[in-house]
Amino acid sequence: MTITSETIKQELDRLSDEQLRAVADFIAFLKFRDRRDRVNLTANQLASLATEFAEEDRTLAEAGMDDYVELLGQED
Repeated sequence: MTITSETIKQELDRLSDEQLRAVADFIAFLKFRDRRDRVNLTANQLASLATEFAEEDRTLAEAGMDDYVELLGQED
């Protein structure tokens, strides 16, 4: 069977709202995967990004620990 835009459009017209949402999710996934596959970072670029965000990550982790310690205190 040959797949054309027209046959796909006809099939879409027959789908329920729930099925259309699933198709929309799949289209979003395909677009995401396409963008992801076009990003080719070298090891040096990845290391640079890790270094750039390391301090922010540490700050967020420490802020989260304060909340965690408080919740542990409430458990006791």
